[in-house]
Amino acid sequence: MTEWTIDDVADRFSDAAATAHRLPPVRVQGYFNAWSMFAFQVPERYPDPDRLYRPMPPSPKAVELMLETMAWVQWLQVEQRHLVWMRANRYEWQQIGRRFACDRTTAWRRWQRAIALVTDKLNAHNRG
Repeated sequence: MTEWTIDDVADRFSDAAATAHRLPPVRVQGYFNAWSMFAFQVPERYPDPDRLYRPMPPSPKAVELMLETMAWVQWLQVEQRHLVWMRANRYEWQQIGRRFACDRTTAWRRWQRAIALVTDKLNAHNRG
């Protein structure tokens, strides 16, 4: 990419958040329960309609882009990181404003400043 824009950076953060939600759950390695296969009764073998089904895991390229994007937050302060990730996870401005004890327009301006900082760092990195 030759020149980063604020929209490009915001889209990458949104994609990274979506990829993070598609990752498989973290479990302790080496433990499993074989008893559950034998203990189920016939009606319990069918899928539960209330069960939370996870989407397909992300591709390796999507995971690489997510990790690259997560490295960008090192350029931000802690509060800016929270703000950027909340917006990437599609929180509404009003909710973000409540979290940071400010008005929604102030939250938007702070988000714009944080994204602009990342954009400037990326463009400086591409030039030099």
